[in-house]
Amino acid sequence: MSAEASSSVLDSAWGQIPSSRESTSGIGSFTRTRVERIMALVAGLGSMILGAQALVSALGPPVTLPGWDLPYKVVIFGTLALMIVACLWGKGVRVAAGTFAVVYLIGLAFWPLATAGLPTGTRDQPWIWYLVNIATLAAVLAFPFAIQVGVTLFAPILYGYGRLIQGDFAPDFWFAVALDATFGVILGGVILTLGWLFRKIAANVDETRTRAVSSYAKAAASDASEQERMAVAALMHDSVLAALIAAERAVTPREGILAAAMAREALTRLANTEQAAHEGSDEPRDAETIADDIEAAAMELGETLTVHRRVNALARPVPGRVARALTLAAAQAVANALQHADGEGLVAELAADDDGIRIEVRDAGGGFDLGAVPADRLGIRASIIARVAAVGGSADIDSGDWGTLVRLTWQEGAA
Repeated sequence: MSAEASSSVLDSAWGQIPSSRESTSGIGSFTRTRVERIMALVAGLGSMILGAQALVSALGPPVTLPGWDLPYKVVIFGTLALMIVACLWGKGVRVAAGTFAVVYLIGLAFWPLATAGLPTGTRDQPWIWYLVNIATLAAVLAFPFAIQVGVTLFAPILYGYGRLIQGDFAPDFWFAVALDATFGVILGGVILTLGWLFRKIAANVDETRTRAVSSYAKAAASDASEQERMAVAALMHDSVLAALIAAERAVTPREGILAAAMAREALTRLANTEQAAHEGSDEPRDAETIADDIEAAAMELGETLTVHRRVNALARPVPGRVARALTLAAAQAVANALQHADGEGLVAELAADDDGIRIEVRDAGGGFDLGAVPADRLGIRASIIARVAAVGGSADIDSGDWGTLVRLTWQEGAA
């Protein structure tokens, strides 16, 4: 089973399990998605509280040079506000958080220049200090784990180095700055550890959930196969056998017509039953995937076929049942071309846009008369025309001395 088919089976099985509307993220990331959302909300609320504390401190006497004061506050608090809004809204969290983390580290790097020549005391913690651990929190939301560790260690150290420069490396500053930096590293480490732990637990839960749904899918597939076997057996026993008995006992023309009708009905039901076990979910499929499936079907028939594709950027995915019907009908057209025209001049094309999808299969064989095909031959009527019509599409067949053209069309809103 291919990876795509396995994913389709799992998604179909997952759809049978009752769940809340938050489960739309898929079986592989259900818990992780919810944990990320909770972390973003908590980060937004925590950043709002610490940011308010820093803002109150920043509104006091300026601690930077006049030319630096306003730009510093606007840029750092502006990016912090964007991060808080993104966390609470649930959109653009990684971009906003990453932007704040980078801007804040740049702000720390230029802090000695922004405060050059201004007096400061060992107990005077500038407003930028209150945002050290918010930078760690932003890194946890935005960056891979290795960068998270780097920001957790680097931000307090960079702050301490800037404060030492501001105090001319006076002995009195070393103890106070070391205490602040150590506190920043410890609190940042707690934030980093909690983020890693929650994500690890969520990943394990998702992995366990995926295995459980996979087991459910296998059991459902096994049960479906058994039901299919019983349905085919019943059909062969009842419908086909009854049709054969009726044909054997037919004496009058009316009885012969009735027997032929019974046979056509039984063969149609048998053909439909053959495909039912492989229908899968109704997950939408794009035009490129349909073209790949047609090529794979031709390969199973022993023919290497390249489907020429003209897919518009506005083309929309089609429902799964439509994609299967088009793929099976096109595969039947390819099989007919190989069987009756030896594959001479066999070409397949697929075009898709925002209005629908069109597939053409043509060969350069001797052609045939569609009206002369016996009514009990289902390769064209049932496997191509009826199959496409059942999903709201249309199948046009044009044949002559020049060859045969099978055109399959489905438009948006038809099914």
